[in-house]
Amino acid sequence: MPVNAAGAVRTLALVGPTGVGKTALLEAMLLATGAVDQRAGGAAAEKIGDASPEARARGHSVELNIAGFDFLGDRYAVVDCPGAAEFTAEADAVLPAVDLAIVVADPDPAKAILLQPMLQALEQMGTPHAVFVNKIDQARGPLQELLAALAPMSTAHLVARQIPISEGERVTGFVDLALERAFVYRQGQPSQQTPLTDDLAALEADARFHMLEQLADFDDELMEQLLSDITPSRDLVFADLVREMNEGLIAPVFFGSALNGFGVRRLLKALRHETAPPERAARRLGLDGPAGYVLKTAYAGQAGKLAFTRIFGAPMGDGTELTLPQGERRRAGGLFAVQGAGLKKLAEARLGDVVAVGKIDEAAPGAVLSMDGVAREAGVRLPERAPLYALAVTAQSRKDDVRLSGALAKLIDEDRGLSLIHDAEGRQVLLAGQGEGHVRLALDRLKRRFGVEIATEKPRTPYRETIQKPAVQHSRHKKQTGGHGQFGDVTVEIRPLPRGEGFSFAQKITGGAVPKQWIPAVEQGVRDGLAKGPLGFPVTDVEVVLVDGAHHSVDSSEMAFRAAGRLAIEEGLKACGSVLLEPVDRLAIFAPSSALSNVNSAIAARRGQILGFAPRDGWPGWERIEVYLPRSERHDLIAELRSITQGLGAFEADFDHMSELTGRLATEAAQAPA
Repeated sequence: MPVNAAGAVRTLALVGPTGVGKTALLEAMLLATGAVDQRAGGAAAEKIGDASPEARARGHSVELNIAGFDFLGDRYAVVDCPGAAEFTAEADAVLPAVDLAIVVADPDPAKAILLQPMLQALEQMGTPHAVFVNKIDQARGPLQELLAALAPMSTAHLVARQIPISEGERVTGFVDLALERAFVYRQGQPSQQTPLTDDLAALEADARFHMLEQLADFDDELMEQLLSDITPSRDLVFADLVREMNEGLIAPVFFGSALNGFGVRRLLKALRHETAPPERAARRLGLDGPAGYVLKTAYAGQAGKLAFTRIFGAPMGDGTELTLPQGERRRAGGLFAVQGAGLKKLAEARLGDVVAVGKIDEAAPGAVLSMDGVAREAGVRLPERAPLYALAVTAQSRKDDVRLSGALAKLIDEDRGLSLIHDAEGRQVLLAGQGEGHVRLALDRLKRRFGVEIATEKPRTPYRETIQKPAVQHSRHKKQTGGHGQFGDVTVEIRPLPRGEGFSFAQKITGGAVPKQWIPAVEQGVRDGLAKGPLGFPVTDVEVVLVDGAHHSVDSSEMAFRAAGRLAIEEGLKACGSVLLEPVDRLAIFAPSSALSNVNSAIAARRGQILGFAPRDGWPGWERIEVYLPRSERHDLIAELRSITQGLGAFEADFDHMSELTGRLATEAAQAPA
């Protein structure tokens, strides 16, 4: 059993896809340990799991659920993480900071692929993890089918710690392969030990030997004993189970039913003996002194900003002076125990616990709050979260503009998956996130928490226009208003440039037809005129050459020649044949190989061009699809991708080039409101 510092709290994360029962497992743990009295649906349960109105409305977690319990004299904190791809940013700072992640799985082998993104993330972080197959009472096939489906997705060996006991198709209990004991489930009570029948003993012997073979891959002593037909001691087996899990070599697999409480106490007993102490997570984070590591921040009404923080190295007292990564020093303005939506004031936070720390306004997920005056940064980098979906937002009432700005700032501070983009050209403020559901959730929170009613629209596409043929234009700006007038006369040649060249200005003035000091004003006037072409969009890929002109000794000025330059380009463009250009992005789409044909069809329906396919590096059974896609077709792409990939699809996008747009689509774009 790992040596745990006296009184240290061990922290677990519950992770996995939506619908597998992570929150139900959290509530089952709380019920089994006496931390709550009611099952889901009772008042106590509602405060713990998915307490927010947004989570209840959606029927699944949309933010972290944090709770704690005592079990056989030890204290545990549990962080229940959302499973939907849109909300996985919530867990970014959690995964490297916990002692163990429990990956909750559905027993259906067809759904095994849903675990792959989380298994990849845990292995990259070096976080020890175990698998809990939930809803085992609903399983319709042998557990080995699920393990076989999961095996290609996990670098760590998946080691079955139990085999099921069945009556017909119904699982009624299990055999613990490490203890070599059989147990039958009892509704709402601990499992009861039962004798091993001869048939069950034979199955147990085969399954246990396979487990030992997997452990022996990383233990020469155990391998020698197996080859010599020596029965290894139970101490050696447990020592290997503990070491190999915490070194990321294996992922033990348990099963049960959270809804019925089956297998939950046995899981807790295994975790009590095998979960590493907080010191290992501190080393993973690169923390060499007493500090708190911020998992998440949130604004809690009158309590202000709270930083949900795991404590490492030493207990943290209320009022402790904390040093932030950039050297700022702040005092902890209150410590709170967290039990779902409930907060309870603490005088001191225990080593290893997850608590809410108040009044640290600069705190952000991944930040280190040092207790010894030394500024530190964590040794792990959180993943970048590029936006995948955006909506333009405005307050329905102008009087709410200031309130909207402050509310958006708080939401983005709380959720690292959200961002705010100020589109100056489109004159829009874009709220961007990891999917439509993510952005809509933020809008619901704006209304509920801040009372701001929001109007939304699609982001505007930054179209451009260019010219098809050259032209020569002579224009004169002349204005007489009494006293000094205005006079500027220019002749320009307008020519198309190759796509992507932008704008070029040159001059071939001879004889001082346009004095040198006013030539820059002509160029600026041309640029002014290119800001909005005949079709209503900025003009690009154009060369303008100033070839002639005239001036007046009294009435010519910088302002006059700027006006002449603008007049020349505006009049000249009408003779050049304008054509609309749309931005085209290059996308790398990531999807399971089984969804490839559906992805291809979706891209083709959006006027996309497939550039090529390749296996996704390090992701067995996945493809990387390179495509060109018009920006106007990308708005809701992530929703379609996820609908055809069991919620797994994702993409990365960068602007690539502008492409000519004609016909009905060009007409619609030109008529769209600016």
